[in-house]
Amino acid sequence: MADEWLKRDQAHRRSCAATQRLIDRCAKPVWEGRRIATIGRRDINDLIDSVADRGAIVMARRLHAHLHRLFRWAVGRGILETNPMAHLPKPGSEVPRDRALTDPELAQVLKNVTQLRPPFGPIFQLLILTGARRSEITALRWSEIKDDTIILPRDRTKSGKAHSIPLSPQVVDIIKQLPRIGPRDFVFTINGRNPVTDLAASKEKLDGLINIPAWHTHDLRRTVATGLQRLGINLQVIEAVLGHVGGSRSGIVGVYQRHSFDAEKRIALEAWAREVERIIDGEPAKVRYGGRDERGQRGNAVVW
Repeated sequence: MADEWLKRDQAHRRSCAATQRLIDRCAKPVWEGRRIATIGRRDINDLIDSVADRGAIVMARRLHAHLHRLFRWAVGRGILETNPMAHLPKPGSEVPRDRALTDPELAQVLKNVTQLRPPFGPIFQLLILTGARRSEITALRWSEIKDDTIILPRDRTKSGKAHSIPLSPQVVDIIKQLPRIGPRDFVFTINGRNPVTDLAASKEKLDGLINIPAWHTHDLRRTVATGLQRLGINLQVIEAVLGHVGGSRSGIVGVYQRHSFDAEKRIALEAWAREVERIIDGEPAKVRYGGRDERGQRGNAVVW
């Protein structure tokens, strides 16, 4: 029934693969083979509590949400009479993460990603140098790379809007060294037919090579934003780099603000790439706000 629900109700969602992994990991080992009508409120409580008791509160809350949709769908299809999760509260509270890697932590990651088996090292490098979302990089296509810019169509972004990512010379060099595997268009693939989807195993290996307190791959994106802010990059430019449509670009401002910030994004990401090189070398940062970059163009900050 879970597989049927994923196929008919969730397949169109960008989060479908992550939902399936969570169901496969948490629910199927406990309930596989049981008729869905025999799974009651107590069974659901016990399952969700078992996940929460491991300290995985966020995972437990997401499992609650997925199961609630599954049972609600089953009711709508006439498979169940009632939803056993109706009015069942979620466990704990999901605290927004604010983790950003420190310079020494980021240096550890950067110095050890090259030990990961291909293509995972370059994936982590691009995540760090572009600030892009994980899915935007792991499912990257060669046809989306136009010279020194990644151009993502609207169906590949969380915002539903096309998004361009200027590539610093460092990223261009990394991409030039990547092999083309198979007849398909995917940049990061193992079998040549499908893109890489799961970084968990590589992240686990990376954790064995470094000494960093609990962190997630998504923290790299927050680290990029924090680093750009430290460089004095304007908030609107940072949001443009990240592909955000909220914050300073939401509401009525977003309706009338049509500037693409392409030039500003390029200056920002090139400054960040130089900052990353400094972090790897362990040199102290020297930032001059409102200066000019090496091309003589005025930017928000320049790292010397």
